[in-house]
Amino acid sequence: MREASPPARERQGQAGRALTAANLVSLARVPLAVAFALFGRLEVRVLVLAAAAASDLLDGWLARSLGPSKLGAVLDPVTDKAFMITAFGMLALSGGLTPLEVAGVLLRDILAPFGYLASVALRRPFTVPARAGGKMVTTGQSLTLFAWLMGSPYLEPLAWATTAMALYAIADYGRLAVRHASPS
Repeated sequence: MREASPPARERQGQAGRALTAANLVSLARVPLAVAFALFGRLEVRVLVLAAAAASDLLDGWLARSLGPSKLGAVLDPVTDKAFMITAFGMLALSGGLTPLEVAGVLLRDILAPFGYLASVALRRPFTVPARAGGKMVTTGQSLTLFAWLMGSPYLEPLAWATTAMALYAIADYGRLAVRHASPS
C-alpha cells in the first residue's frame, strides 16, 4: 500500500479541525449579518453584501484547496442562512417586497434544515454538497438584495426568478434525499 502524498495527508487532517481558514471565512458572515442590520447607510450595506458574497465564494475555494472539515459542512450553510435571513428581514421591514415574496426567495433556506432534520429522524443523516441549483439560488438572493439596495425596478422580477430557482433546488435536493434514503 502506497503512503498518501503530503498534500493528501494535510487534506485528510483538515476534516477534524475546527479552525480551518474556510471556517474562519464562513464565520465572518455572522458579524457581516449584524453590520447589515445595524448600519442603514446604502454604501455600508452594499459593501457588507459584497463582502458576504465574496466570503461565500472564498470559503468554498479554501475548503476545496486546503481540504474540507466536518464542521465546515455545517458551518457554511448555517452562516449563509444567518446572513440571508438577516438581510431579507431588513428588506421585509422596508416594505420592498411582500412577505410572500421574501418567503419565496428564502424558501430553500427555510426548507433545507427541515430536510436535514428529517434525514436525522430517519437515521440516515446526510448533507448535500454544493449543487448548481443551490448556487443559482444564492446568486439570485444576492442579486435581489443588490436590486433592493439600488432601488432597481427589477427587484420583484428577481425575487420571483429566485423563487423559481429555489423550487428547482428543492426538487433537486429532494431527488438526492430519496436516492440516499433508498436501501442500497
